[in-house]
Amino acid sequence: YLSEMQSDQTLHMYSGHPMGLFPSSEDAPRVVVTNGMMIPNYSKPDDWEKFNALGVTQYGQMTAGSFMYIGPQGIVHGTTITVMNAFRKVLNKGESPQGKIFLTAGLGGMSGAQPKAGNIANCITVCAEVNPKAAIKRHQQGWVDELIDNMDALIARVKTAQANAEVVSIAYIGNVVEVWESFYQHDIFVHLGSDQTSLHNPWSGGYYPVGMSYEDANRLIREQPELFKEKVQATLKRHAEAVNKHTAKGTYFFDYGNAFLLESSRAGGDVMAANGIDFKYPSYVQDILGPMCFDYGFGPFRWVCASGKPEDLDKTDAIAAEVLKRIMAESPEEIQQQMQDNISWILDAKQNKMVVGSQARILYADAQGRMEIAKAFNDAIKRGEIGPVVLGRDHHDVSGTDSPYRETSNIYDGSRFTADMAIHNVIGDSFRGATWVSIHNGGGVGWGEVINGGFGMLLDGSEQAERRLKSMLLFDVNNGIARRSWARNEEAHFAIKREMARTPKLKVTLANRVDDEVIQNLPW
Repeated sequence: YLSEMQSDQTLHMYSGHPMGLFPSSEDAPRVVVTNGMMIPNYSKPDDWEKFNALGVTQYGQMTAGSFMYIGPQGIVHGTTITVMNAFRKVLNKGESPQGKIFLTAGLGGMSGAQPKAGNIANCITVCAEVNPKAAIKRHQQGWVDELIDNMDALIARVKTAQANAEVVSIAYIGNVVEVWESFYQHDIFVHLGSDQTSLHNPWSGGYYPVGMSYEDANRLIREQPELFKEKVQATLKRHAEAVNKHTAKGTYFFDYGNAFLLESSRAGGDVMAANGIDFKYPSYVQDILGPMCFDYGFGPFRWVCASGKPEDLDKTDAIAAEVLKRIMAESPEEIQQQMQDNISWILDAKQNKMVVGSQARILYADAQGRMEIAKAFNDAIKRGEIGPVVLGRDHHDVSGTDSPYRETSNIYDGSRFTADMAIHNVIGDSFRGATWVSIHNGGGVGWGEVINGGFGMLLDGSEQAERRLKSMLLFDVNNGIARRSWARNEEAHFAIKREMARTPKLKVTLANRVDDEVIQNLPW
């Protein structure tokens, strides 16, 4: 269908099934993708197993389900921004992360980005992985510096790295619970702690029980799945207990949106706050990416050079850096740090060897940055300096995803369990010029826990492309800022007022704020 379709047809995809080409118009999206759209009462994890087995639905994994997967580059960038800002939260101003420990777990397709991000953030990264093949593969690829499979050797190596203030990433082949416990016993202070095992899939190999080999655990999954589940939940409780001991000494622990706290709570782990509703540890969105990036409109803007030429990617890198530097010179103080972080990222992107497959790039930008970078690309295409460029973004963004335990976890007005934002995002993008749009149930945190919306947009140097990019990118970002502002997020309130001043036809309903004292003194 993609090879046969004309510019006035749209391909409709139902959970992997191409329903067919339908007449539309040149302004309509060329492709509309849905994955796992379920009636709400039939959207539990067990339902997925049933309906996927029947062949009537599938798990649409975020960007891959939107024809926009760019390899691990996206998660490297997001993790780098997260780790850098986490260290800023715990270190004194001007203090370097060198010689400070970031302890985490997971070296899979996405979590494998953590050691490379730690190197870029200039810290000691210790990342545990129970699957030896995954750890060895990451080492061979150059994504982690050293491999260690012995706890005594790990303790000695980490103490040396601390003493020498090294920047190094270490993969420990084993269970991360053992690392947390051993570091506590040997009085090794952990500045940052997190976890990026696949706990959205805890019973089928996303997380492994402590005290068992990888092979034995996989055998248990096949032969005694209920016993495997019991051992996983016991390990989660032990994991939480070990983390609690470190945080009592000053470690900053954050949930990386992989459902660690959610599954730990379900297992009976000590992770709940005193109110019995919230978790005692924040998610990285609540503490870092939400208030520091998403609420201001900064999120993972990405592009792919359709020519496949590395020299085109080099030129787009240079164009993006030039645009960001110009914008930064006139930016308010509130977003100076975000601008500088992304200028530094794009200047170093090539030497960090991020490209896998497609000639693609990612950086965090707000609506102004995305629109101006896109226009500069379109102008360069028109002049014949580069080939066509496809724009996109990660769903892990300002507007595209409604995910109460990750992307929208810093929404506190009660609406974080709604999915209006993601649905409006896809519908709004579709008639504002997107080349394709997609909406998924699941992705990252699991089926039934999130709705993800995505888009793709082709830049071909035409006037129509310029018109579309201005209309669609403005909405794609500000839809989310408006929702976050309505939830009383101060940074989003600042950002949407700034955008309305810049865009006269944008009129957003602003929240009326009431002092807590007035609420507390009401005659209930």
